[in-house]
Amino acid sequence: MNRFTRLIALGLLLSGARSFAETQPAEPVSSEPSLERISYVSKVDNKERDFFVYLPRNYKTEPEKKWPVILFLHGNGERGNGKEDLDYVLIHGPLYEAWIQKKDLPFIIISPQLHMFGMDKRGISYIDNRSRTQIPERLDEGTPPRSPYFATPKPMTGVPSHIDMSLIPPLLPGGWDKVDGDLMHIVNAVQHDFRADKSRLYLTGMSYGGFGTWWLASQHPTLFAAIAPVVGWGHPSYIAPIAKHQIPLWQFAGGRDHTVPIQYFYPGLNRLEQLGHAHVRFTTHEDMGHDAWRRVYKSDDFYQWLLEQRR
Repeated sequence: MNRFTRLIALGLLLSGARSFAETQPAEPVSSEPSLERISYVSKVDNKERDFFVYLPRNYKTEPEKKWPVILFLHGNGERGNGKEDLDYVLIHGPLYEAWIQKKDLPFIIISPQLHMFGMDKRGISYIDNRSRTQIPERLDEGTPPRSPYFATPKPMTGVPSHIDMSLIPPLLPGGWDKVDGDLMHIVNAVQHDFRADKSRLYLTGMSYGGFGTWWLASQHPTLFAAIAPVVGWGHPSYIAPIAKHQIPLWQFAGGRDHTVPIQYFYPGLNRLEQLGHAHVRFTTHEDMGHDAWRRVYKSDDFYQWLLEQRR
């Protein structure tokens, strides 16, 4: 074979290689999750604050897809000024699972921070003594160890329902009800600026945020596709709008919870059933205390149930 013939053969070989490569399906492009801080001006005090928005894996590489959204309301110990204190909201909940533990959650997650409202002046030890060393960090490789569950030295015991709720305040003081305007602004901004599926907006919160979940759903009963209050009960006075609009609900409690005792959960849930609500779940983690939220937000079943709900 002369040199000219060899060049022709090599050209045909390369051409065939290119043709073969061009016919192969391209490897799917993926993107990593990201965590963004969004600024807004609070209607409470006209000061600038931030909230977190978590964008799931492949959000940036699937431009046509609309994503379900979780609005998460944290507990009392994670309050702050919405600036350098905002990182405290990473300690618990869906954002902790998705960003810190790298759980592959296919949701946009909104995580605002509640104002202090004087809680730092009341001698509450878990607020006064908190430290930035408690804030978990996302690791480049792997995940940090999880904190241990609260100790539960007392035996498991069933307790009867509290009957008369007329003298029980419906909300804890300085709660999420005070920032309704901020929360609605945040939700509207995320739905406008990100590819959010408005038919799948979910609301969940733990402890103070659990109470806030019941309250916010009662005020905006046509907004949410499902709600999941965790270790925070719903007062019977908030039940009617939720029942009227049949908002799917999954309530969680800890059987050994001495912070938010289980006997106060029953009246509101029973009222829902009396009003004909057909989509009520109630799960009690009898072996756990107030931090039953750790198991709830770690569970795959929780997020799968949310995804099944659509407004």
